[in-house]
Amino acid sequence: MTDNTCLAEFAESLRVEVNQRLALEPESMNGDMFVRVVSERLMADGALEDLNVCYLRHTGRPSLEVAGYHINQDGKVLDLVTRATDRAATTVTRSQVDQLFRRAAAFAEACRDGLHRRMEESSPAYDMAQSIHAEWPQLRKIRILLVTDGRTTLDRLDAGMIAGLPATYDVWDITRLHRLATSGRVQEEIVIDLAAMGQVVPVLESPKQPDGYRCLLAVLPGQLLADLYEQHSGRLLQRNVRAYLQARGRVNKEIHTTIRTAPGRFLAYNNGISATATDVAVQAVDGATVLTRIHDLQIVNGGQTTASLHHAAMLKADLSDVHVMAKITVVPADMLDELVPRISRYANSQNAIRPADFEANGPFHVGLERVSRSVWAPAVGGSTRQTRWYYERVRGQYQVERSRLRGRGQLGRFEQEFPAAQRFGKTDAAKYEMAYLRQPHTVSLGAEKCFHEWTLQCHLDERDEPSVRYFQHLIAKGILFQRIRSRVLSMRLGGYPGQTAAYVMALLLERLGGEIDLDLVWRQQSLPSPVADVIPKVTELVRQVIIDPPDSANITEWCKKEACWHTVQRIVWQPPPDLAALAAASSAPPPI
Repeated sequence: MTDNTCLAEFAESLRVEVNQRLALEPESMNGDMFVRVVSERLMADGALEDLNVCYLRHTGRPSLEVAGYHINQDGKVLDLVTRATDRAATTVTRSQVDQLFRRAAAFAEACRDGLHRRMEESSPAYDMAQSIHAEWPQLRKIRILLVTDGRTTLDRLDAGMIAGLPATYDVWDITRLHRLATSGRVQEEIVIDLAAMGQVVPVLESPKQPDGYRCLLAVLPGQLLADLYEQHSGRLLQRNVRAYLQARGRVNKEIHTTIRTAPGRFLAYNNGISATATDVAVQAVDGATVLTRIHDLQIVNGGQTTASLHHAAMLKADLSDVHVMAKITVVPADMLDELVPRISRYANSQNAIRPADFEANGPFHVGLERVSRSVWAPAVGGSTRQTRWYYERVRGQYQVERSRLRGRGQLGRFEQEFPAAQRFGKTDAAKYEMAYLRQPHTVSLGAEKCFHEWTLQCHLDERDEPSVRYFQHLIAKGILFQRIRSRVLSMRLGGYPGQTAAYVMALLLERLGGEIDLDLVWRQQSLPSPVADVIPKVTELVRQVIIDPPDSANITEWCKKEACWHTVQRIVWQPPPDLAALAAASSAPPPI
């Protein structure tokens, strides 16, 4: 199969996935759904921390266009996403790319100048513009990402300035997305060329160990780590460490104090970092072994050290006397899934990060994947054809498995058995569970933070393989969430469909005593009629609360607060008898 054929098939599979998800949310825009699908991959890759999908285009002077935004946790970096869709793997020219970047840059500048004051307050675009305006004084950098199903031929994109702030530009075209999806890895490969950076890093290299790995010990300049974090951001951190830092805060005050008052003692005071790589290059220089290149550097312990060094550098701290001890374990690619989570776990065993943070390959998730491959969902709608729900334990699994199939027959059978719309990942499962546990404010925190809270609160590190019944109930919770979201979208109320769906689902369960007949939802593979009938009314009541935050606060941030949930809980509404009967018919939740 040629590269062009593989690329065309990937582009088609992406289009099919977008369309299948649109079938569940017919009120969504095609472009918005494309951005959602792609952003999920970029969040897993670490290229994005999170994303609020929100499309705005203004054709006046200047022209403005943006498809989504995110402001990172410490309020320092603004991510803007723009899009070029319906290109069917055709070429997106340099002039088209530049035009999209100019429109996004103009949007950022307009937000700084108070664009939100000229917008309707109930629109999600208002929330986006108001959020950026409010955070502008703290911003130090802007990143603009273009996502497209077309091809680009750009070799490099130069950094620039937007409204007085440093700006970088990045393009994720269909070729790059395909490379990420079919490489069998969660992240796009990071290659660090130390020689090209002018860095001389002597190392002590261990012999190759019986299991096939080897270790290198080095003392790294603090400025080097800060520069690497500036260039690669969260992609430098092993995913679960990234989730921990997002949930608990990146910058360590003690580290900052040492950098400021005793930089020469940093090496003595700091525990250093542990990292993994899939390959390294070394060479002899004046009798010493020097590290020249690192492939797939992933920091598994010391993420806070790295982020704090970067933060200090942004504050113009002098890092010339700061050095950090580093242990780099070189792990063969075929051992990554097994070895890296264990390195993460043991490297962090003396820190506040719980073992639960490193259980993506633990018994619970591996077991959930196994169960998902064996359980058939009931045939529905008069059909005799059954399907399965595909749990994607590792991002990209579905596409990798699909790409290995040969011939339209095999591919067709796979897609009939595992429809793309019935694929879900760890962050999806977390969202379903936390909404069912009546924590809509946790769902509103974003994918990674919600997953982190699910892991901690449900003690997933202590769980064995889940039962078939648990899996069926998890799917039922997912059906509830997704169908509620679809109904919310069909009401054409504007933005915040995800937050609204989480709060509607939580309020329904609150009034039903925390239970609903999940066995019925599983059998029907759809919303029971009594639930569907009340969604419009409950949605209207919930929307009145979430789009009217106290003190004219930001709506997105308001939805993340437990106070928002407490306010929703005070809504006066009771379920009708037929809906209440669904709670009475429910059984106790199955043991995991």
